[in-house]
Parts: sequence; C-alpha cells; structure tokens
Amino acid sequence: MRESVPLLHDFLSGQTQWTWEVVIADNGSADRTFTIAKELEAALPNVRAWHTDAKGRGGALRHVWLDAEAKVLAYMDVDLSADLACLPPLVEAVRHGSHDLAIGSRLLRPDLVRRSLKREVLSRGYNKLLRLALGARFSDAQCGFKAISCAAARALVPLVQDNGWFFDTELLVLAERRGYRILDLPVAWKDDPDTRVRLTSTIIGDLKGLIRLRRKLGRM
Repeated sequence: MRESVPLLHDFLSGQTQWTWEVVIADNGSADRTFTIAKELEAALPNVRAWHTDAKGRGGALRHVWLDAEAKVLAYMDVDLSADLACLPPLVEAVRHGSHDLAIGSRLLRPDLVRRSLKREVLSRGYNKLLRLALGARFSDAQCGFKAISCAAARALVPLVQDNGWFFDTELLVLAERRGYRILDLPVAWKDDPDTRVRLTSTIIGDLKGLIRLRRKLGRM
C-alpha cells in the first residue's frame, strides 16, 4: 500500500478531466494497514483513510459509497492488480451516462490476465454457476474493479443484504433485474501472490449467498 496508493495518486493527478478523492477503506485489518493509511492521508492531498472493526468488503463499500457525494463511485483492490490504464474507460462509461455500472472482467481477454490456474478455474466455474442459477449476463462478478453512478448506488446498495465478498454479485444481479445498464470491460490483471483472501471461506460464503438470493428472487 505504501507504493500502490502514491502510484494511484500520481495517475489520478494526471487525469485533468476529473476531480477526485481516494478513500482507503480498512475493514477489520489486524496489522498496520490503518496506521499506514493515516500516514498516506497526511502526506497526500485528496486521500482519506477510513476504518471499521467489522470485516467484510461489502460492509466497507456500503459505508463509503453511501457517504460519498461524487457522481461516479469506483473501487479497486489496494494491490492494484488491475492495470491503471483500464481505469479511465471504466469511469468514463458511467460519467458520460451511457451505463449505470461498469465492471472489469478478467474473463473477456484471457491474454491480458496473469493468475494461477486454480483461481482461473474457480472464477470461471463461479460465473457459469451464476448464469445457470440466476440468469446473470455479466461475465465476472467478483473482479475488484468496478464503477457505479451515485444514483444507482443509492438505489441499489440498501437492497443488498450481504456485507462480505458476495456483495458484488448481489449488487450486480439486483441491478440487472431492475434494468440498470451494465458494461463489461476487459481488464489487464495480475494477481497479487500475497493476497489475504481465504478461498475456502469465500467460496462457502458465496454459495450461501447464491442460494439465499435465488430464493429471494424466486419470491419476487
């Protein structure tokens, strides 16, 4: 994070068509993440650190997005697995109003992606399951690289029940069912070998969320 946030800051500083703010959202880390985030907040303009003791990416996004006043909200993994060159097309698709959400996809251009075979198989299997069980048409539910209009976020986020990794999937499925326009964009991606994501618990949580959401939509 000491290297990635300044890199992102420099990149955004060169985007003269935007005004922007970077929020480092620390959800329940037990290391020095928030301390480092506060140091970066003090050193870099337009950088803000936010912390909650509660774990879960969805809960962090829920708070930061609903608290924001920007017209376009976006998030990315702090390790910058996604190539920053992919960020302007993601944001511009929402900023210009052609789409309500734009999501990076690691499955549309496999030649741009570097990650383990295990993660590739799990990702493709999960997204195929979403298509079969929920009729999803987007290609990559869990890619940590998304943008959404403020209006769409304020309408959709309160409907999402999950506060963990399934948050992304639930948000996208609800958006699709309600006619929001979603753009799939191929993203250049390089997995961080030091990732702290626990695959087994994440998979179990996603499957539970999928079953719950399928039952919920079946009653609507």
